[in-house]
Amino acid sequence: MNIRMFDSREELDAFAAQFFIDKINRKPQATLGLATGSTPIGIYENLVERYRKGDVSFSQVTTFNLDEYVGVPASNEQSYAYFMKNNLFGHIDLPVDRAFLPNGMADDLQAECAHYDGMMAGQPIDIQLLGIGHNGHIGFNEPDEALQGGTHVVTLKQETRDANARFFASMDDVPKLAITMGVGSIMKARTIMLVAKGADKADIIKQALQGPITTQCPASLLQAHPDALILLDREAGGKL
Repeated sequence: MNIRMFDSREELDAFAAQFFIDKINRKPQATLGLATGSTPIGIYENLVERYRKGDVSFSQVTTFNLDEYVGVPASNEQSYAYFMKNNLFGHIDLPVDRAFLPNGMADDLQAECAHYDGMMAGQPIDIQLLGIGHNGHIGFNEPDEALQGGTHVVTLKQETRDANARFFASMDDVPKLAITMGVGSIMKARTIMLVAKGADKADIIKQALQGPITTQCPASLLQAHPDALILLDREAGGKL
């Protein structure tokens, strides 16, 4: 693993954005794995700014998002489809038909999972962006006795729902199910970029990067990836 610590979140976000831009400029048809939540917002803001300056074009890029809530339509402000349009897709020249997310409104969720895996099988991901949950989840792969390799429907842990509750009007509105890429799909990415910010992530970062590799901390599996880039601010890396 290549672990880099930054004195500020602004430096981290700029570095991460430049990493993506360098890949796209070397390989205009790059396939990117993208994430949602508060962690990547600064990275996306940098990418939008650099696109507007003419430093990068996404016109030939393909993207696959990690996950989506089940039962939340794309028009809902809390859907990840809405998040991506609002924070990135709506501000760059990425073709709509090249931006993929799992369809949490599909009539047959299992068929949707298989379809998503099939699309990714034909376009290996060059860079997979990840955040990390307080319980070590990546995507929505929650701690468990065993982890699934492919895209699947997952029941969200209470601590994950608690962490996401701030985005919803009430806890009753927080989804209980999501579709997520499996750890097998994530680990197939040529490069994985894990980003963590804030002192509240320091304990799980230490566990994930320096503890045993275990399904009880899904992010710990990244220790076995041949090209994992870990980007931390000083607070998140404070216990390493």
